[in-house]
Amino acid sequence: MPISIYTLYEATLLVINAIAVLHEERFLAKYGWGRDQAFVPPAGYGYQPQSPGVKANLLNFIHSIRTVMRIPLIFLNVITIIYEVIAG
Repeated sequence: MPISIYTLYEATLLVINAIAVLHEERFLAKYGWGRDQAFVPPAGYGYQPQSPGVKANLLNFIHSIRTVMRIPLIFLNVITIIYEVIAG
């Protein structure tokens, strides 16, 4: 099966679905990836201003996907299922 645009679309959709179903409290927090574990201290007396690390950025990315992509994922999954049923 050659790589086509549709297989790349399906792979991307599956990865986004996998990220969207991760449960923060039951799964991510167990392994140290909860929202409260990516704390960056505020800039102030005794602190140097820091940019968020890789872990904080990944957690923000996961949270953004779960928030923003909820409705579009439903639509994209329905379209993909209908195409698969019709095309076989």
